[in-house]
Amino acid sequence: MDDRKPQPALLANPVGRSARSATVALVAVGAAWAARAAWQIRLAAAGAPASGPPDRGDGRHRPLTSLENSYHLVSALGDAAVLLCAAAFLAWLLRIRDNAAALSGRPLRHAWPWVYAGWVTPVANLWLPRAVVVDVHRAIAPGQRLPRCVNWWWGLWLAGSLSGAGLMYTGTTDSVIERAYTDVWQLVAADAMVVAAAVAAILVVRTLTAAQRTRTAVFVRRD
Repeated sequence: MDDRKPQPALLANPVGRSARSATVALVAVGAAWAARAAWQIRLAAAGAPASGPPDRGDGRHRPLTSLENSYHLVSALGDAAVLLCAAAFLAWLLRIRDNAAALSGRPLRHAWPWVYAGWVTPVANLWLPRAVVVDVHRAIAPGQRLPRCVNWWWGLWLAGSLSGAGLMYTGTTDSVIERAYTDVWQLVAADAMVVAAAVAAILVVRTLTAAQRTRTAVFVRRD
């Protein structure tokens, strides 16, 4: 008797739809951050207005130029894309993690709350999200080498997030505009890493989803 036989609900609840949603959301984030980089280069090419930076200090702001206003819109759309992407990616990760546990017939190393908590727990968020993905891969492809795209995704995510100008940058949009006038290439480099991380994440989603489909098909044939 195979004690690792998947639950019937697993085969009726495939991961493909959530994988497609995550992929579309990641494409949107990559496009949004590429647009941010393009606008930052446009700001640098236009040069800072004679009136100085938008934020004058002490809560005072000068009127924005049309280009600065459009950058605010691009930035806001990028922030919205990140929120939607986070929801879609975590939905896929939770689904594929639960399916992987059912396929392996044993609990995974990290409990399901870490799918969410791993991203917001200080210090632990430097490694836990990758560890959850590694758990999933080991469960659905036992004995196989971890795909390189997982390490590329995580390395690029950390670099783009912690660069001081990427996803985790806490400054205002006006402060980014000011930096675009004086140090645009640091901003563009951070944006490029975020775009590359999104591409690598798409490969992670596709690779693990394909591996799970293969693993599930094996169990179906055994029936």
